[in-house]
Amino acid sequence: MPKISVCILTFNSLRTLERCLQPAREVADELIVVDSGSTDGTLEYLSTQGLAPVYRPYDTHSRQMNFAIELASNDWVLCLDSDEFLDPATVERINELKKRLDDVGQAYRITRHWYVLGREVRAIYPVSSPDNPVRLFNRISARFNDQPVDDKPTGFTTTETILGHVVHDTFFSLNEVFDKVNGYTSRLVRHKTIPPSLLRAAISPIFAFLKWYFRKGGYKDGALGIITATYAALYTFLKYLKAWAIQNGLPIDSPRKKDGQEI
Repeated sequence: MPKISVCILTFNSLRTLERCLQPAREVADELIVVDSGSTDGTLEYLSTQGLAPVYRPYDTHSRQMNFAIELASNDWVLCLDSDEFLDPATVERINELKKRLDDVGQAYRITRHWYVLGREVRAIYPVSSPDNPVRLFNRISARFNDQPVDDKPTGFTTTETILGHVVHDTFFSLNEVFDKVNGYTSRLVRHKTIPPSLLRAAISPIFAFLKWYFRKGGYKDGALGIITATYAALYTFLKYLKAWAIQNGLPIDSPRKKDGQEI
């Protein structure tokens, strides 16, 4: 019967780590943890669980995850972030799937529900919730594409959605919303060409807010809809502003900060 290596990325993940690890261990024949420099007690907690994470400086999520995949002893890999939690139905289904994991071109999607400030939302830029990302695949045929943000596995030929779901507990606090949108947009403009435009920086956020508040249904989430629509607007504003700043030789990061450790 094929075995599965579960690959988990951590960075200051103590808040969510126990909830992530418990169901992951129920499906894992091997558990790979790659950490990018945690200082909040994550490493100490992993040690109490008998886990020795491998350190890798963070540049992008895709490269971090592909590094974890390379460390795996098994070709079938289940890839999770430390703020993603499998539900019991998904655990049961994955364990059943182990009996027939024989097609290396087959990949499996898991329905993912996004949570912001502890509550489920209908959308958070750039996805609607729930979405169905590929999480289980054979590394012989698939890897994460090299995108600076919003990366995903590619290379498989067919997909199937697993019964059950995963909770993505993103953005626990308002400060985390601002911290991550700042980190994501800095990484984006360094690794991808964004047209520098102050005009777009001024106008596009308005349309982004309206789109994610009304068309994407944010208004149905009450106060949280204001938060998620503002996140979309701020993301749009910062990516154009930072591209313009780079074009004009202006620094976008403090030299005291390590880039890109958000996951």
